[in-house]
Amino acid sequence: MNASRLPLPLAAPAGPQRLDAQAAAQLGLTVQGPARAQGLVDRFGRAHKTLRISVTERCNLRCRYCMPEEGVPLHARSDVLSFEEIERLARLFVSLGIRRIRLTGGEPLVRKELPLLARRLGALKRMSDGARLDELLMTTNGLLLEPLLPVLREAGLDGINLSLDTLRPEVFERLTRRPGLDQTLSAVRAAARTPGLRVKVNAVAMRGVNDGELCALAALLAGELGVELRYIEYMPFDGNHWSEDALLPAEEIRRELATRYRLEPLGLDQDGAGTAQMFALRERDSGAALRGQVGIISSMSEPFCASCSRLRLTADGQLRWCLLDEGELDLRGPLRAGATDSDLTGLVALGLERKAAGHAPAETLLVSQARGGARAMIRIGG
Repeated sequence: MNASRLPLPLAAPAGPQRLDAQAAAQLGLTVQGPARAQGLVDRFGRAHKTLRISVTERCNLRCRYCMPEEGVPLHARSDVLSFEEIERLARLFVSLGIRRIRLTGGEPLVRKELPLLARRLGALKRMSDGARLDELLMTTNGLLLEPLLPVLREAGLDGINLSLDTLRPEVFERLTRRPGLDQTLSAVRAAARTPGLRVKVNAVAMRGVNDGELCALAALLAGELGVELRYIEYMPFDGNHWSEDALLPAEEIRRELATRYRLEPLGLDQDGAGTAQMFALRERDSGAALRGQVGIISSMSEPFCASCSRLRLTADGQLRWCLLDEGELDLRGPLRAGATDSDLTGLVALGLERKAAGHAPAETLLVSQARGGARAMIRIGG
């Protein structure tokens, strides 16, 4: 660690194993009782409303924070959930309490006929049995997005998150190991012009890489284009060569933004159940307000585990209850073996029962990854 910086509280005081009562209490959590599938409530009383579904492990970029340079071993195509299987599981999760589905990858748009899946999932907003989906969202790097925007919107897509970490072509290529900055910027602009589509842009903040561009990103994205910009702390995943020296914590992000803007705290997004601490920004010199809000996702330095409301379904059909916990439970195998919805609901309850109060600190994650068997970010789903 750089001696000129204070030690950081790298996540909650927890390991990937179940936390004891004292450790959970440090996050403001106490065991409320057994987990239950209806309402998707875990042992700590957290209700889960968002399901992130990875539709592929493949991607047309090679982002350094997401995957190792040599790539990752991919599952056989037969191991990846079909659209029919995704739709069945999504319908089940909606009946249990999911209200937001986000499609992720890899890069979701490299999966053939993705708009067809979007249409099938969009139909879950019209379920007639009382439970229904409120929002269908997607995260993408934008390289394949522009020609598909009209059909995705018509299929029922309500919002989109695009990844853009820099405005400099050479840094873009350094981070992604591919060209494509102009194409990504064009996609952001096209999405911002699309009527009714909520647009957010995610930027992973890394010391020595793009830490000098934080204000410029805000000026363009939140200021000129009026979209929501979220800075994400660099997180340790298998093969991404994470180091604390490269981590730019939320406190430093706020301090850098404050050199140009006045920050007005707005609280955690999604009425306190989200992942980003939100701010309204005003230019210090003129007092002019930026049209879009800015958020900071501080998974490492200021974790938000106590309000976690997310579940994940990997491309190969594993249910994960935490991005930074290697615990997962197979749904694909039972699904293909003829499991009923009741059987699958029981497995979901088991997964919720296994969810810990918080994720492990960075040093524990790194040790776990060094043992082997951990998933790179691209094989979990962004």
